[in-house]
Amino acid sequence: MEIRDRYAPSPTGLQHIGGVRTALFNYLFARSQGGKFILRLEDTDRTRSDAAFVHNLYETFAWLGIPWDEGPDVGGPCAPYVQSERFGIYREHARRLVEAGKAYYCFCSPERLEKIREEREAAHSGETGYDRRCRDSPPVEAAGRLRAGEAHTIRLKIPLGETTRFRDRLLGEIEWKNEDINPDPVLLKSDGFPTYHLANVVDDHLMGISHVLRAQDWLPSTPLHVILYGSFGWSPPEFCHLPMVMGADGKKLSKRHGATSMDEFRRQGCLPEALLNYVALLGCSYEEGKDLYTLKELSERFALEKLNKAPAVFDYKKLEWYNGQYIRMKADAELAALALPFAVEAGLFGGPGKEPAPAEAAAFAAAMPLIKERAVFLREIPEKLDYLFAEPAVAAAAEFIPKKADLARTISLLRLGRDLLGDLAVLDDAAAEALVKAKAEAAAVKLGDLLMPLRVAVTGKRVSPPLFGSIRILGAETCLARTGRALEALETAAGTDALPGAL
Repeated sequence: MEIRDRYAPSPTGLQHIGGVRTALFNYLFARSQGGKFILRLEDTDRTRSDAAFVHNLYETFAWLGIPWDEGPDVGGPCAPYVQSERFGIYREHARRLVEAGKAYYCFCSPERLEKIREEREAAHSGETGYDRRCRDSPPVEAAGRLRAGEAHTIRLKIPLGETTRFRDRLLGEIEWKNEDINPDPVLLKSDGFPTYHLANVVDDHLMGISHVLRAQDWLPSTPLHVILYGSFGWSPPEFCHLPMVMGADGKKLSKRHGATSMDEFRRQGCLPEALLNYVALLGCSYEEGKDLYTLKELSERFALEKLNKAPAVFDYKKLEWYNGQYIRMKADAELAALALPFAVEAGLFGGPGKEPAPAEAAAFAAAMPLIKERAVFLREIPEKLDYLFAEPAVAAAAEFIPKKADLARTISLLRLGRDLLGDLAVLDDAAAEALVKAKAEAAAVKLGDLLMPLRVAVTGKRVSPPLFGSIRILGAETCLARTGRALEALETAAGTDALPGAL
C-alpha cells in the first residue's frame, strides 16, 4: 500500500504553530515511509476564506522548505486540490447516499430550526441538534417538494442505537455511542455547498489518503467520518490524532501566550530550520541525547510509535535556544545576508529602508563574529551593532565609572586606554588581550577596570559586542575621536580640564 497523507488547511487565517506542526508531521511520516505528502485547500467556508491566506500558506511553507508532492500549485493525478473547484463531485456523492437510503432530503427552514432551539432552551432541555423530522418522509413526498423547487438540504442518517468503533494509531481503540453524535448532520447545504464533513471524507477517499494525521481536537468528528465512510461502503483511512500544543498554563496555545503565527516568528528573525527542529519535537521523540536535527534526519527518524499521548508545551525560551544554536552554526557571510534585511528595515545605514554603501556592507559582514555568540533572533542584530554605523551619544559620566572607582580615576583609566587604540586597531584578539593585560599589570589596575571606560567611549554602552573586534572595524581614527569626546565630557563633569594623566 502506498502511504499517502495530507495537510488540508482552511484558508481562513494565517499559518500558525499548530497547523505547521500538523503539516510537518504529515510530511515527515510520508517521507519516512517513501510515500506522498499532499496539500488540499478546504475552502468551503466562502465567507472567511481569502486569497491572502492562501498566499500566506504558500509563502510560509516555501520559507520553511517543506514541499508537497501534489497540490493546487503543483498539480497531480487527483486534481483539482481546491474544494471550491470540486462542488459537482460532492453533490453527486450526496445524491448517491440519498439513493442508497443512507441520507435524506430535509426541507426544514432555518426559522423552524431556530424555533426548536429556542423552545428547548426555554424548557431547559438537554436535547441538541436536529429533531429528525424529515428522516422518514416518504420518497414520493420528497420528490414532489424537490420538483416544486422547495429549498432543502441533504442530511446523513446516523444509525440509531449503535456504537461506532475505530482504532487510532496513537490513542488505541475508540468507542463512541451514536447518540452522542450530532443528530443527522447536514452534508449538503441549501445553496449546494458541501459541509466540511462531506467534502473531507469524499476527498480523502478519492485522493487515496491512507493515513489521516490531525490534532486531537478533531477527535469528536472522527466517529461521524467513520459512519460516512461506512455509508459509502468505503474503508476508512488509518487515523492518528496528534497531541495538542499547549501554552505554559496548560491551555491550548493561542495569541495570549505570545507569537503563534509564522509571520510573527519571521518578523522576529527566527530561522526556519530552528523553528522546524523545535516544532518537530513537540509531542514526538527521536533519539536520546540529541537536540539538533536537519529536516532529512527528522524524516529518517520519524515514526508514529514515537509520538506522545500527552499534550506538548510550547516553550518560547526553548525556541530561543534553538534559534541561537542555528545562528551560531551559520557562516559569517550567510548570517550577514540573513540579517541584512532586518538592518535595512531598522534604519541601521542612515534611515529605514536605506541600503548600505559598499563599505557599510563590508563592515556589517565583518561584525558577524562579534554578535554570533550573543544573538538569539536576527531582529536583535541591528540594535547590537548600531554603534558601528552611527556615532553614539556620549554616555552619562556614571556609565564610565568601574566599580569602586571615582570619576578622577576613571578619567585616568580612559587616558591609559586611549593610548592603546593605535595598536588595538591592528592586532588580533589574542595579541590585543596580551597587550592590554600587560598595560594593566604595569599600571597595577584590574583588566576590567581598564577596559570599562574605553568600551563605553567606543560603543556608548557598558555591555556591547567584543571590544577588540569593534575597535578593528571602526579603526583607530574613529575610536580616538570618540574617546576624545568622552574624555572632554568627563573632564567637564569633574569640574577641571587638567587632571593627572598618570595612575
